[in-house]
Amino acid sequence: MTDMTVNKLSEHVGKEVVIKGWLYNKRSKGKIHFLLVRDGTGIVQCVMSKGAVPDDMFELGDKITQESSLIVTGKVRKDDRAQGGYELELSKVELIQMAKDYPIALQEHGPDFLLNNRHLWLRSRKQHAIMRVRHATIKAIRDFFDSRDFVLIDAPIFTPAACEGTSTLFEVKYFDDKAYLTQSGQLYGEAAAMAHRKIYVFGPTFRAEKSKTRRHLTEFWMVEPEIAFIDLDGIMDLAEEFVEYIVGFVLETRKEELKVLERDLSKLECVKRPFPRMTYDEALEAVNKAGAKMNRGEDFGAPQEAALGAMSDRPVMVHRWPAEIKAFYMKRDPKNPNLALGVDMIAPDGYGEIIGGAQREDDLDTMLKRIKENNLPQEAFEWYLDLRRYGTVPHGGFGLGVERTVAWLCGIEHLRETIPFPRMLYRIYP
Repeated sequence: MTDMTVNKLSEHVGKEVVIKGWLYNKRSKGKIHFLLVRDGTGIVQCVMSKGAVPDDMFELGDKITQESSLIVTGKVRKDDRAQGGYELELSKVELIQMAKDYPIALQEHGPDFLLNNRHLWLRSRKQHAIMRVRHATIKAIRDFFDSRDFVLIDAPIFTPAACEGTSTLFEVKYFDDKAYLTQSGQLYGEAAAMAHRKIYVFGPTFRAEKSKTRRHLTEFWMVEPEIAFIDLDGIMDLAEEFVEYIVGFVLETRKEELKVLERDLSKLECVKRPFPRMTYDEALEAVNKAGAKMNRGEDFGAPQEAALGAMSDRPVMVHRWPAEIKAFYMKRDPKNPNLALGVDMIAPDGYGEIIGGAQREDDLDTMLKRIKENNLPQEAFEWYLDLRRYGTVPHGGFGLGVERTVAWLCGIEHLRETIPFPRMLYRIYP
């Protein structure tokens, strides 16, 4: 008899196995109980027949409640009608703990109730599937960069200054001084790229934006590759290859989870290079023609990003932005100094920006001028300026938000479901 997990049942047809898990749901028909048992890797239907088990054990099958923990023993049987294609013909059920009054019944609940019970909501089929897609996304991210000689660099969470000012940063007391929770590891990534040539920073980031939209979290995860000796075209090429790889890996390894989420797989299967590319001015003309009106010099909001996303069955890349709406560290276009060599990647189906990147300004005098123009404290950036003093080279990179990417891959509306315990404007529990 073998301890087994549900996802491995196909390898043990005809054999007796032991599954340790929790009761997800049950139904009875005459002298048969059908127990749906989840063990963290999947859900299996367990058939308990009167006469095949002792009477007291059969009565337990009638009394056992949702989310009670148990150990079941039975023979694996292939059945295409059963969830997962296999079921267990039970010979034994051992109760570990009888759950009482489990609050999340198998019915509709409001978002506040579910978020208050997020620690339990994670057990539901769709939430379980989302977390598996998230895991595959993160594995794809690491595999992509690790297989291309990028070095992982851990940037600090506490920072003395901000990449783009402090208006959206959480300020914290740091002994007798003050610090900020990081909104990006980019500046530290630039320093590491001058040592290793190709690096990526990967970790949590924080934005103190007072936003309640479905597309914002105050704590989220971001991966930020940074590369020496690269220009904007090279950055866009890498971003395309990267997103194509993530989508392909998730389709290959998490197809069953995407089916649970009722995701239209055809919308992901067409995500292949090349992606459409357009300048900011071309994009501006396109969104205005589509009815999502905006003026030149404005950043895209949700309506404009949705209009852009509707123009293609794969992500759209918008590059060469008005410099005044982009960060001080972005290099200007030598052909037009009013434009920044930045790029945003907009996902289809209204999921908005999933990547923001740029070629970085590599000239010391220009960087000093930009810091002054943005009223940033030069002393906080002296170490960053050293990168331009000692061996400066063309370089750049981008950031990809994990939660927005997972929302797009899963086809779900709100970012709060893409992270195990979401932090939002009015939510820090549990």
